Amino acid sequence: MKPPYQITSKILHLISNISQKIGEVNANYLIKNNPQLRKQNQIKTIHSSLSIEGNTLSEDQITSILENKRVLGPEKDIKEVLNALKVYQELDRLKFNIEKDYLKAHKTLMNGLVENPGKYRTKGVGILKGSKLEHIAPPSENIPYLMKELFYYLKDNSELSLIKSCVFHYEMEFIHPFMDGNGRMGRLWQTLILMNEFPVFEFLPFETLISKNQPQYYHALSQSDKEGHSTKFIEYMLEIIDKSLSELLANTIRKLTQNDRISIFLESIEKEFSRKDYMKKFSEISSATASRDLKTALEKGYIEKFGDKNVSIYRKL
Repeated sequence: MKPPYQITSKILHLISNISQKIGEVNANYLIKNNPQLRKQNQIKTIHSSLSIEGNTLSEDQITSILENKRVLGPEKDIKEVLNALKVYQELDRLKFNIEKDYLKAHKTLMNGLVENPGKYRTKGVGILKGSKLEHIAPPSENIPYLMKELFYYLKDNSELSLIKSCVFHYEMEFIHPFMDGNGRMGRLWQTLILMNEFPVFEFLPFETLISKNQPQYYHALSQSDKEGHSTKFIEYMLEIIDKSLSELLANTIRKLTQNDRISIFLESIEKEFSRKDYMKKFSEISSATASRDLKTALEKGYIEKFGDKNVSIYRKL
């Protein structure tokens, strides 16, 4: 049975925005030309997702752990980071719609931190907010069936990945299948679902924005609980993804070197082009910067030029 939600005008507007921004992000050049950006974003993702759960280590400390340097900090916090790094190294080998892989990821993520990592809980749980009982999760005996249904939903190819990832995240948090690690598994698995269609999500640290606005995250979960469907949570998560893509685009354009831009453009072009075509690819640069880039490409013998000034046409060699 398909989990309940409604398509609102806000959801449609956000999907349109996100789709347009994904179109602007060339995942290939992020992968090929920006290994440092990938590393930074992975560190941001791990730091943000774990800090939501109370981890005290900084981004600098996580960087040191990644570089096999000695770090002073709580043993549990260091273990959480080591486990998260291991999961992200295995991410491209995990299938988002395979329950066995989901349990395997939890086992890696929570190894040495909880009893029976990679196993569903066998006890009842309630989620407290202060002294108030905020949410009573379904009984433990229902979990295998509920999770099987949720993974069956993930196999529905008629559902948009952007919607599917948010619905899974919410429903998984509602079911609360593990004694611990539910929050970080929800965020990890949403990333994996999105990566399956859009490779850029491997490098999009949307957890950073969640960690900066934790009350809104928990409020969206709570609202969806009260309304009996995930609509509010879908709206919240799509907004986070939209803002994260905007930040990624801005940061990527700023960090590209002249050689990066020339290389990326020449990989994407097969025919004659103008300076205007070049500027469409890199909308953040000025016309003077575009002219300097093309002059460098000419001097290096990457392209040839026909015509003068504003009517110049270029061809890749």
